[in-house]
Formats: sequence, C-alpha cells, structure tokens
Amino acid sequence: MHGLDSSSSAGLLGAALDSGDALLLVGGGLFAGVINTLAGGGSMLSVPLLVLLGLPGTVANGTNRVGILIQNGIAAATFRGQGVSGFQAAGPILLPVALGAVVGAGVASRIPDALFERIFGVLMLLLLVPMLLGARPKDRERPEPPSGLFRWLVFVGIGLYGGAFQAGVGLFLVFALHFAGFDLVRANAAKVVVNFCFTLLALPVFVLAGQVAWIPALALGAGFAGGGVLGARLAVRGGERLIRPVLVVCVVALAGRMFGLY
Repeated sequence: MHGLDSSSSAGLLGAALDSGDALLLVGGGLFAGVINTLAGGGSMLSVPLLVLLGLPGTVANGTNRVGILIQNGIAAATFRGQGVSGFQAAGPILLPVALGAVVGAGVASRIPDALFERIFGVLMLLLLVPMLLGARPKDRERPEPPSGLFRWLVFVGIGLYGGAFQAGVGLFLVFALHFAGFDLVRANAAKVVVNFCFTLLALPVFVLAGQVAWIPALALGAGFAGGGVLGARLAVRGGERLIRPVLVVCVVALAGRMFGLY
C-alpha cells in the first residue's frame, strides 16, 4: 500500500491510486454500502479507510459523501425495483430533516463535540431496548407517513444530528420510521431516499471547499454502488430477521465510538 500522493493541494484532489489501494477502497465501500443500506454507520469504516490512505480528515469526510450519494441513490432504485418503494414515506420527512440539518451545523460549533456525541450515544442505547423487544405501534398494512408535531420535531432532531455529525444518521431514521409503524424493510427503503436528498444538498459544500479527492471518491463510490444493490436485495429477501441483528451491532458500535471507547 503506497497511499495517496498528497504533496500538494492540487495533487491531493487528483490523487492517483495504485491497484492495491483501489481494490481496498472498492472492497471497503462494498462492505460499508451494505451496512449503510441495511442499517447505518458504514462511514465508521469508509472515512477512517480514506484517512489511512493519506487523506486529511476534512477531505476524507467530503470524499466519502460521493460514495454515500451513489449508494443511497442506487439502493433507493433497487428497493423500488424489488417492489418496496420508500419515496412516499420519505416525502413528509425531507423538510424537517433538512431544517434540522441547517440548525445542526450551527449547534455543532457551539456545543463541545464530546458532550453532543455522548447525548446521542445514550439516546441510541435507549432506543435499542424496544428494538430488541421488537416493540413498535401496531402493524399496519399501509402505514400513514409520520405526521403530527411530535413526530415532526423528532425528524428535526434527526436532521440536527445529521447536520452536526452525519455518521449514523441512517440509524436514527430507521428507528423513527419503525416506531411510526413501518416495518424495517420499508423503513430502510425510505431512509435511503432521505439520505440521498440530504447528501445531494451537502456534497456541493465540500466540492466548493476543495474537500473532495475525486479519484479515491470514484473508487470508493464503485464499492458503495455494489453495496447499495446488495444491501437492498438482502434487506428485501432477509426481512426483519436479517435487519434487526445488523441494527443492533451498528448501534452498539456507534454508541461505543461516541463514548470514546475506541
């Protein structure tokens, strides 16, 4: 592994990859894409991988968003092709999530990162309890999209977190949609639509800031694309029996990171 050529800012953004690094990024993107589609938190793998190959943290964060955009777009199309569309459920969520994201960017600059992360770490572990018990409102063959002031505020809160940190925001979306009455397959289908729109708005900010290394981004994105297709198909075929344990592992892993355990 030779890493990336980061001798200059221009060289960094057009950084060349050797074959080993390219394969590592494609493989890492594939795995992260599956995790992101089934649950969330795949960026805990892909962003450190980019840093390991020589990108600064800020550039790794921006570069990763390219793969996230590709993965969620392809996953949304794959879910729809499998007969599980998340577009209807995602519609009412987009505005509050976007609103929260704008506020979250400002809040993150005023609250210490450690405190903010620990608050959400505790919240995630609390949400895990009813998930383990399989509890949610009574099943409905055709659940109504989340509505009402309380649920609207919940999605603003999710956007708040996403605007501040992004990593793991898909987990909160799945939880919120699940407790609103959607099964985990449809919750994931709606989640990838929201994440696609969320990332579509965020990515230009990183591009304009010069924080996207395009060659590594495209290599990682190729893996993310495969992960989006595979993850969506696994979600539809495996159903809640597959998604639930993956969610549990991802929540525990992200909470552990928020508490500074690794």
